[in-house]
Amino acid sequence: MSLLPPSPPPSRPPSRPVSRPPSPPASPPSSPPSSPLPSPPASPLSSPLSSPAPEPLGVPPFAPLRVRGGAHRLRRAMRRRRRALAAGLAMTAAALAASGARGADAPGAGASAAAAQRERPPATEMVSAPVRIADAATVRLLRPGDRVDVIAAANTPAGEGAAARVVASGARVTDVPGTDDAGADGGALVVLSVPRDTAAALAGAGATSRLAVTVC
Repeated sequence: MSLLPPSPPPSRPPSRPVSRPPSPPASPPSSPPSSPLPSPPASPLSSPLSSPAPEPLGVPPFAPLRVRGGAHRLRRAMRRRRRALAAGLAMTAAALAASGARGADAPGAGASAAAAQRERPPATEMVSAPVRIADAATVRLLRPGDRVDVIAAANTPAGEGAAARVVASGARVTDVPGTDDAGADGGALVVLSVPRDTAAALAGAGATSRLAVTVC
C-alpha cells in the first residue's frame, strides 16, 4: 500500500457582493385632517416702514478748527480789493477828463460858454449903510448877523396917522455901535449890509421919516 500526499481542497471562486434594492423612505405618520381656520389680519406695526426710529445721538464736543494763515489771506484779499477799486476810480477819472477835453475842443463850445456868461445876471453890489433908528431900545436887542426889515413912517403932527412903508427887507446887521451917542430924539445907530440902491432909499427915508426895524 503506497502513501500518497493528500490532495488540496478544491478552490472556490471569489464571492461577489450582492446589491440590494434601496428601501423606500418611511412615510410620516398620517395625521387627521385639520379644519381650515381664518388667518389673522396683518398688523400695521409689523411693517418694516413703521418700525420705531433709533434715538438721536448727540454731537460730542470738539475743539474749534483753526486755519493757519487765515488772517494773512484776509489782508491780502482786502488789499487786492482796494487796488481794484482805486484802479476803477482812476479809469473813471481819466475817461471824464478825456470827455471834457473833447467837449472843449468841439466847435461851438467856446461860443456857448460866452453866451452863458452873458446871460448870467451881474452880482449885486452890497454896501454898508448906517441907519438911525428912532427907538434906541430896539437897537439894543440887535446883534451882528440878524436880519431886519426897515420901516419908514413920515413925520406928522401928533394925533395924525402916518402911512408906513418898508424901505429895506431882509437887511443883514453888520454892526451895532454903542447907544451912548443917541441923539436928542432918542434914536440909535445901526449898520446894515444892503444893495447900493437900497442904501440910497434908506438915506432919503431917514431924512424925511422916522425909521423902525423888525427882526425877521
